[in-house]
Amino acid sequence: MAGSTTALAQEEAGTLHEQIVNKLRGVLLNGELADGARIPEALLCLRFGISRTPLREALKVLAAEGFVELRPNRGSIVAPIDPVEVAHLFEMKGAIEHMIGRLAAVRATGEDVARIEQAHGELALHPDPAAYTALNQEFHRALAAATHNPVLLQTYDNLQKRVLRLRFVVNENPQRVLESFGEHEGIMVAFRARARLDLAERLEEHNRLTGEAVRRALKGENA
Repeated sequence: MAGSTTALAQEEAGTLHEQIVNKLRGVLLNGELADGARIPEALLCLRFGISRTPLREALKVLAAEGFVELRPNRGSIVAPIDPVEVAHLFEMKGAIEHMIGRLAAVRATGEDVARIEQAHGELALHPDPAAYTALNQEFHRALAAATHNPVLLQTYDNLQKRVLRLRFVVNENPQRVLESFGEHEGIMVAFRARARLDLAERLEEHNRLTGEAVRRALKGENA
């Protein structure tokens, strides 16, 4: 009985930790705090109804994801977006996307195909930035999952967490959302044909164009 109670307590603690991380990530993604702004720990503790310890544990997670910069004895700040790091992230992600295309085209099961088709269909119905960004995540993760390579999927998930903040930046531009969906249409043509090299190249190019859109957005360019 004692073991069961301990396990339940650990599970609840893990769930609470994940909830705090998600809430805090949401605060940073929706732009409530500007780049370089100090994280108002006391206010967030009051808002979430928690103590500083679980909040700081959540901040460590978000620091690993690139959202937060931890400064010993000075508090945490919203991590400024570094254009050089952005270039490196998309360069690495391009290689991963190419591999996803080569593997998913030949390994996708019927369930994978249905999941990917559904995610693609949902994107057409939700062009608003917040919904599109979330559904876009689902679409691309479904493709990654269709590789059935757990090491690749873990690497992909880690990269996506770092890139998520940037997607919100670029998807504020309606023109880029339209362009992105058009690129997805091409991706689906290759996927349905099980054309592994075509799919790999389309995914890599889509990633490159997204990276370029992020670069322009960070520089304040509209096109």
